[in-house]
Amino acid sequence: MKNLLPWWIRIPALFFIIFAATEWAIDSGDQPAFIAIPTIQLFLGIVLLILIAIEIIVAAVENIMLHSLDEKAKERYFAEKDKLPECKWVKSIWIFLIGKKKEGATEETIIIDHDFDGIKELDNNLPPWWIYLFYATIVFAIIYHIRFDFIKEYTQAEEYEMEVAAAQIAIAEYKKTAKDLVDVSTVELLTDAADLSAGKQIFESNCVACHMADGGGGIGPNLTDQHWILGGGIKNVFSTISEGGRDGKGMVAWKQILKPVEMAQVASYVITLGGTTPANPKEAEGELWEE
Repeated sequence: MKNLLPWWIRIPALFFIIFAATEWAIDSGDQPAFIAIPTIQLFLGIVLLILIAIEIIVAAVENIMLHSLDEKAKERYFAEKDKLPECKWVKSIWIFLIGKKKEGATEETIIIDHDFDGIKELDNNLPPWWIYLFYATIVFAIIYHIRFDFIKEYTQAEEYEMEVAAAQIAIAEYKKTAKDLVDVSTVELLTDAADLSAGKQIFESNCVACHMADGGGGIGPNLTDQHWILGGGIKNVFSTISEGGRDGKGMVAWKQILKPVEMAQVASYVITLGGTTPANPKEAEGELWEE
């Protein structure tokens, strides 16, 4: 059985192909599919286990077949296996990073004389990858020292403040489009017809018992005049809907029932009732509100 590629290349290559196909086939928006849909992680894990299991089974079958061959057949098998192409570039990189053993070196010839509590040390060379990494840290340290101690374009504290400021701006921009993250500090008056229609439906389902369908007021205050008990404007109205009215006799808090976007929609609809003429308006309550 010829294997032109070793298992440690086959498994990652096949797994990457399946992973890429999954990401391409599943629309998960801005996030990768395996993050947006946790079950994808389970699927990919199962795929990886299956690929490993297949390699183990193939190797076991090959080993059984090898033991069933006679000596001449085994010689032909190993001869054919030796003819398989090698990944010379992989081998050269491996030798470059790991290094070669000393010629004729054995444990007895490279052991160091000193002994500490029965523990002995071998006189091996440091692996090249370790030396290259050590040199890289020296170069990095020099550049870092020049960058922050001599040039001094900005300090680490200033860099942190700039990153925090940029993050806050990004969060604020995100909240403008993420309606479900709206709160009393970020809510804005919604004027889109779809939002106002949704607000009207919420109002008619939950608010007419106290405020009447036209907002003229009943048990609750009149919503069509310019007087407000807890303040007018979108932020105050949103806060009142979210947190409830006056203790003991005001409206209940709706934040456990309505989503933030729904509270913003109904608050915006309530604002549009101002200046309308209800059938039986209740006497004004609270203070006159001016923007």
